[in-house]
Amino acid sequence: MESWLFLLLILAVGLIAKNTSLIIATAAVLALKAVPQASKLFPMIQSKGINWGVTIITVAILIPIATEQIGFKELLSAFKSPVGWVAIICGVGVSLLSSRGVGLLAGSPEVTVALVFGTILGVVLLKGVAAGPVIAAGMTYCIMELFSFAMK
Repeated sequence: MESWLFLLLILAVGLIAKNTSLIIATAAVLALKAVPQASKLFPMIQSKGINWGVTIITVAILIPIATEQIGFKELLSAFKSPVGWVAIICGVGVSLLSSRGVGLLAGSPEVTVALVFGTILGVVLLKGVAAGPVIAAGMTYCIMELFSFAMK
C-alpha cells in the first residue's frame, strides 16, 4: 500500500508542477502496477530501462543528421570554437559520470531513493528536466570517492 501512496504523491507533484514527463512516467508505473502479472516485468524494466531511455534519447539526437540539418561541416566547425570544445569535453565527462553512476546504482540501490527525490525536487522547484539521475549517480560516486580519498 505504501508504494501506491508514494506513487500517487509523485503523480500529484507532477500534476501540480505541470511536468508532463513525470506525469506520464508515474501514470505508466501505476498502470503497470495495477495489472496483476505485470509486476514480473518490473525487474526487467528496472535493469534495462535506463538503456532503453538512452537509446530513445540517442535516436532523437541523431534525427538532425538524418534530416540533413547537421552534417560534417557542423562537426568540423565544433572543433573551431571554444564552445564546441567545451561541449565535446562535457560529452566525454557526462558519459564517464553516467558509467560510474550505473555502477553506483547497481551496488547501492538505496541511493536511488535519494536520487529520485532530488530529481523530482529539481524538476518541480527549479523547472529542470528529469534526464539526469544516472549522471547524478555518477556525480555522487565521484564525490564519495573524493571523500573516501580525503579520509585516508
